[in-house]
Amino acid sequence: MPLLVIEFSVGLGWKSYVGPQIAVIGVNAFGASASGAVVMQRCGFTAGQGETMMRVGIAADHGGFTLKGQVVELLRGSGYEVVDFGAHQLDPEDDYPDFIIPLTKAVAAREVERGLALCGSGVGASIAANKVAGARAALIHDVFSAHQGVEDDDMNIVCLGGKVIGSALAWELIVTFLAARFSGALRHQRRLAKVQAIGNQNV
Repeated sequence: MPLLVIEFSVGLGWKSYVGPQIAVIGVNAFGASASGAVVMQRCGFTAGQGETMMRVGIAADHGGFTLKGQVVELLRGSGYEVVDFGAHQLDPEDDYPDFIIPLTKAVAAREVERGLALCGSGVGASIAANKVAGARAALIHDVFSAHQGVEDDDMNIVCLGGKVIGSALAWELIVTFLAARFSGALRHQRRLAKVQAIGNQNV
């Protein structure tokens, strides 16, 4: 049986992959902040081996429509259950809130575990998503924030720009986001409580 060793470190996310020939692929092969899930994907493992697959919601307007189609195919191919909130056809005149808000409400109601919200830049999707109570959405275009946002801030929706990043980076960000878990550290719970208190005042 081939030997597989993946070493993790808190600061860097992972250290090295040791394969059947005891060859070590250095940190630069994946990026210093790559998560273990990204390493496993790159090494040919499916995202859900050994774990229950997550129910993921996704939505996009015309600006994120093409990327959404690519992402949905990758998610389903990796075994995730995907709930697609549209758009289901390309319409240059559609409006991102019509798709992002239903997705966000489903995340807040825990009908789906995580959400992916796409538009041209990801900015409009982020603004819209954060109008829904219970949403913790952020525009994410780097790997570190994709996991740190979950670990520290309990982020439950990632917003991506279909006109900003390609499918390869988007997939790396998504795999990282879906693999991350909230740390539950008291300092993070305290900060989230303060954010929630502000939201309650504005209701």
